[in-house]
Amino acid sequence: MELPPGPVRHASAWRAADLVRDTSWIHVLEPAEIAEIEAAVQANVHDPSGFDREDFPLPTLAPRLDRMIAELEGGRGCVVIRGLDMDRYDLVVAKLIYWGLAVHLGVPISQNAKGERIAHVADSGRDYYSVNVRGYTTNARLRPHCDASDVVGLLCWRTARSGGLSMMTSAMSFYNEILRTRPEVLPILARGFHYDLRGEGATGDPNEVTVHRVPVFSWHGGLLSCRFNQKSIEEGMIKAGMPLTPKEQAAVDLVGDLALADGLRHDLTFQQGDIQLLNNHTVLHSRTAFEDWPEPDRKRNLLRLWLNLRAGRPLAPDIADRLNTGPRGGVRIQAGA
Repeated sequence: MELPPGPVRHASAWRAADLVRDTSWIHVLEPAEIAEIEAAVQANVHDPSGFDREDFPLPTLAPRLDRMIAELEGGRGCVVIRGLDMDRYDLVVAKLIYWGLAVHLGVPISQNAKGERIAHVADSGRDYYSVNVRGYTTNARLRPHCDASDVVGLLCWRTARSGGLSMMTSAMSFYNEILRTRPEVLPILARGFHYDLRGEGATGDPNEVTVHRVPVFSWHGGLLSCRFNQKSIEEGMIKAGMPLTPKEQAAVDLVGDLALADGLRHDLTFQQGDIQLLNNHTVLHSRTAFEDWPEPDRKRNLLRLWLNLRAGRPLAPDIADRLNTGPRGGVRIQAGA
């Protein structure tokens, strides 16, 4: 696999101190912009997935959202939208607002077998370490990973009693670190791995894995893109009948460790109403374990969206088809799921 001719020298190769020093990636909504959003909601009091950007007019805010898209794809790859007061809205209205902003940013895609395009990131009591369990349905610590879309969005509807710290790391920066200190590992990562699809691939088979190896690092069209999920790699290679060799495991462990390294990793405590947007090709995200409130209506709940950008970066075929559902395809919808 081809790799960049040298280190990545781009705004997407940031370190934690860069985000602390320059907080322009955090966009605080103005009162007039919030009023504009609420006015657009009034015209769309129905299924939150039943309208597109033309039906959610944001004449003042839309140009600012366009700049956020440019920041996600051509800049640092991370954006936070702040200022929405979730106590003013019920969950239906919150979803309408979220969807309305999302369709200005990109195209939402299916993210589970139910075909949900807005999914709840909440603890359902499942065991993270059980086979075919997706981490977002548990309260466990999630290891660094990126999701199967151009952009992942998380709207904080309710915060946890404790824990649940959001962490993000530039994949471009830890690529540079590997290039500097362990360049012999890069060919292993560029060759890639079969991913466990957890029954949500094209066939619905719980043992289905990606038909091809998906590279951790892919150099295509003059851009470096990353795809990484350690749990899916480890379990996928077992299901493929080729468990990771010691060298492959060491390479995967190195990525996981660097994505949590001090100096590279930026920690974010979600405020209620925050919308975090991350470019899955350049940023890995993770979280700490959390403890929930005992009251059902106070339990931690983030609303997740998977978005494909309308003018997303070029992707090599072996990284574009992440789920055996075609280039940039979402999770296969299964009847009865």
